[in-house]
Amino acid sequence: MESAQLVILAGLVIGLIYGAVGLLSGFCLMSSMRGFVADGDGRLVRTYALAIAAAVAASQLLAGSGTVDIGKSIYLQQSFSVPVLFLGGLLFGYGMVLSNGCGSRALVLLGRGNLRSFIVVIVLAIAAQMTLKGLIAPARIALVQASQTTVSTNSLPSLLATLGAAEAVSRALAAAVIVVALVLFAFAHPAFRRSPGQIAAGVVVGLLVAAGWFVTGYLGADDFNPVAVTSLTFVAPIADALQYAMLSTGLTLNFGIATVAGVFAGSLATALATGRFHLEGYSSPRHMLRSASGAALMGIGGVMAFGCSIGQGLTGVSTLALGSFVALAGILLGTTAGLRGSLRVQPLAVA
Repeated sequence: MESAQLVILAGLVIGLIYGAVGLLSGFCLMSSMRGFVADGDGRLVRTYALAIAAAVAASQLLAGSGTVDIGKSIYLQQSFSVPVLFLGGLLFGYGMVLSNGCGSRALVLLGRGNLRSFIVVIVLAIAAQMTLKGLIAPARIALVQASQTTVSTNSLPSLLATLGAAEAVSRALAAAVIVVALVLFAFAHPAFRRSPGQIAAGVVVGLLVAAGWFVTGYLGADDFNPVAVTSLTFVAPIADALQYAMLSTGLTLNFGIATVAGVFAGSLATALATGRFHLEGYSSPRHMLRSASGAALMGIGGVMAFGCSIGQGLTGVSTLALGSFVALAGILLGTTAGLRGSLRVQPLAVA
């Protein structure tokens, strides 16, 4: 089997596992933040924190051993725009609240029969493609060009290295501090410690991020036909998947598209096997408009931020890229604004 075909197959498997775990555990940053900020239930946010810890630990082990060169990923660029990354994160986070979930969560819920998620996936894909290559692309490019900076230190390890520490020491120290802090935060919560399913979900999702790096950065490292070094992310891949569904004869199947298909298939199979499948729709036209508006914000913001709550929050942060922390801060702030304060998204009135 050629390396490109192996990468696609592995992407499908990673997606299948993510879809099953996402359905069974409810893994989602928006749900985590709602429980933590609005409802007083901190278990899901601990699951997300543990997933980051596992992703950072495993990904930095791969990078430190030389198995994968994560420096080839989009997250560790020398030039990036802090304002655009942060603004994109804000838009994505607020859109997440409007749509009641991120892109990956929409794929999982679609597999369970949630027809609202079908609208979210389609609108997100269209908005993302418009921002990547369509009508909104010139404005995005102009914003980036006007505000981007070129830096010599684009990650936490490289920042520590400027203080005189060796590269290996800087990488190990930065990763250890983040991993220990997140693990302590997660397990300090008694209810989370009594939730083995949530603990397992956090670890598995984090390891799936590292698996994505291994698949694309090691198995896909072909001198003649290399694949892009990437891992779990969903905004651009959802847009690519929709385009591939329409124009497959003129496009090439890749890791991201395979992962998107796998997430939907994994969720669908799990929902059918566990009796969780049931059709759901919108309660009103207003509900549909809000959901579609949130999906559009996620598509636009996700492209500006170079990723979503998974693509930047887990995959980007696993590289310890400074830009990823900026994007994640924007996502968290945008989500918080949608859940609390003067910009809070009000619950829909029950008819």
